[in-house]
Amino acid sequence: MELALEARHLRVEVGAPSTRRDVVRDVSVLLKRGEITALVGETGSGKTMTALSLMRLLPPTARGTAGTLRVGELDLTRLSEREMTRVRGSRISMIFQDPLAALNPVRTVGFQIAEPLVAHLGLSRREANIRAGALLEQVGIPDPAYNLRRYPHELSGGMRQRVLIAAALACDPEVLIADEPTTALDVTVQAQVLGLIKTEVERRGLAVMLVTHDLAVASSIADRIQVLYAGATAEYGTSRTVIREPNHPYTRGLLQSVPSSKVTTVPMHSIPGSPEGAWQLDIGCRFSPRCSFAIAQCRKDEPPLESVAPGHESRCWVFATPKVVTQA
Repeated sequence: MELALEARHLRVEVGAPSTRRDVVRDVSVLLKRGEITALVGETGSGKTMTALSLMRLLPPTARGTAGTLRVGELDLTRLSEREMTRVRGSRISMIFQDPLAALNPVRTVGFQIAEPLVAHLGLSRREANIRAGALLEQVGIPDPAYNLRRYPHELSGGMRQRVLIAAALACDPEVLIADEPTTALDVTVQAQVLGLIKTEVERRGLAVMLVTHDLAVASSIADRIQVLYAGATAEYGTSRTVIREPNHPYTRGLLQSVPSSKVTTVPMHSIPGSPEGAWQLDIGCRFSPRCSFAIAQCRKDEPPLESVAPGHESRCWVFATPKVVTQA
């Protein structure tokens, strides 16, 4: 299947020159048309920085590099900032985590959906408003003519998220990045928003990267899952493979931490320790201090990302490679 987005060897550093640390380390992202890839990990694992680097929207304190970064045949690394502004919203769009912060509080919903249509497609304001109303209806917001005139604070959280989706899809992009699109929404609205994204993937042939900390959400909607830990890919594969045959201890820990609907008196599993200490490790596997399977080699050398089966990769000395090592 054709790649809509290809990003290889992404690296992002943050902080002052004397105290810089890498928050994204040699991450590759491959998004295929008509598929959803979930980028999964705890808070601080590098998910949002990876997403922002794909959009070339890193904050001023961050510095990003990429071996390859292209949408279709367009090489984004060669574009000036002015040229990138023409690509964002037209060929690659992003739904941000907080819809209230992402929407302009002093502009109507209609203006904000119509804006990319005027900027990228050259539509008149009247034509753009008509198209904006159709988009609102498409994402399930009733009475578009009325809601186009409303302001973000007048809408519910679920409706604001739908407005962001409508604005992101306005110019029919090839790639959509959704950064925690169901944060702060109740379970029913979460399901509606995820269902809407899935419908648009099927309708438009979109390539979607869904950023989430929730493996349950990822497994319910994604075709592929990429697990990040301490800024690097820990495991990658089809959703079915990663959920049913997890290879990396971190992925196993995340799966065991998913709440069960069954009534039980057994305490819910949690991964010991905190991911924060991983940034202080200069050698070895950054997950090793929290891993019950860690061996001597884990503390000395960082494991490479290895193929453990067709289309399934993992970064682990114990499970992902056939090497014979000595127990610590």
